[in-house]
Amino acid sequence: MERTRQTRTRETAFSVREEGGGKRIEGYFAVFGSVYDMGGGITETIDPHAFDETLGDDIRALIDHEPRLVLGRTSANTLRLRVDEHGLWGEIDVNPNDTDAMNLYARVQRGDVTQCSLGFDILEEEKEYGPGAGEVRFILKRVRLYEVSCVTFPAYRETEISARMEQAQTIRKRQAQAWREKRKERLCKWHSDR
Repeated sequence: MERTRQTRTRETAFSVREEGGGKRIEGYFAVFGSVYDMGGGITETIDPHAFDETLGDDIRALIDHEPRLVLGRTSANTLRLRVDEHGLWGEIDVNPNDTDAMNLYARVQRGDVTQCSLGFDILEEEKEYGPGAGEVRFILKRVRLYEVSCVTFPAYRETEISARMEQAQTIRKRQAQAWREKRKERLCKWHSDR
């Protein structure tokens, strides 16, 4: 399978916390069982074991997917990620000497920033077909996680257009692959019934 870095944005319940003089942003970056509508009858959900092999990687916490705005990093233990029965939980230690991080902390605290996003590659997925023509649900079974982001919007207006165009191309490829596999299954069943 061709790997293209993917992003998904979700409304979440981030919270802020002060502990021992330190500030933290925390919340779920992914929720298992929630359905991401990709449009055109295609949906996606994340398997509870999708992150099992990637949490030991060096993952960054960013602001708006911007690589220059690093909030934390797992290798520095300033970002801690764990999986529970609900989803992928993250906790970011806010650097008090970083103006961008402190500004984000204040925006999360006020409720101005409430969305999160993931940056990942799909390593393994399954497909389920719905009753309607073209209805496909992809179940992400295994991913390589690169980053988690606190985001204002899924992307800036200019990049949202290109990201959606790229995502649409990926969706069309996945939909065509799913259609071919479904046809092949039907053809094999037809031949075995004869």
